[in-house]
Amino acid sequence: MSIRLTLLCAAAGPSARGEARFGDGPLDERGVREARAAAAALPAASVVLRAPSVRCGQTVQALGLDAAVDDRLRDLDYGDWQGRSLADVVAAVGPEPVGEWTTDPGAAPHGGESVRELCLRIGAWLDELPQDAGRGVLGVVEPAVVRAASVHALGAPLSAFWRIDVPPLSGVGLTGRAGRWNLRLIATASP
Repeated sequence: MSIRLTLLCAAAGPSARGEARFGDGPLDERGVREARAAAAALPAASVVLRAPSVRCGQTVQALGLDAAVDDRLRDLDYGDWQGRSLADVVAAVGPEPVGEWTTDPGAAPHGGESVRELCLRIGAWLDELPQDAGRGVLGVVEPAVVRAASVHALGAPLSAFWRIDVPPLSGVGLTGRAGRWNLRLIATASP
């Protein structure tokens, strides 16, 4: 039996609308409203999972769903950059480490997780989903997780990670099983 998995990017909070910060943050009222509006467009799911972030938890709540937390779906570990803005990081360490991080999938100048490590973690999670997981699995996750799953499903080079734009409340559908995934874009209510 094929698995039908939908990965939905969490709704946006104030840090996504203003000066973006590395890592987690709460939703604002607009994000809550947008998530409520997107709920009707989601495919039916018999299993709902979510990343452990505050933003994902609040998105699941706004969608009116109950979800189990799956730590393997956590966001990229930003290490020393966690909670800081890009401008703060560049001011502190210069542009070279950021440039290295966005061009070398194995780089982790922040001391956290590299893009390669994230893609391996998410790829292993996908390939270890049990065959009886069903045809209705929904995961509410951070954009980096959607990117990593897309790279894995398509067999794309890791350098493609940063070329995948994942807006809030957008998603991808993955159908198949370990070693053979098909990717489908998911339409939700536009924020």
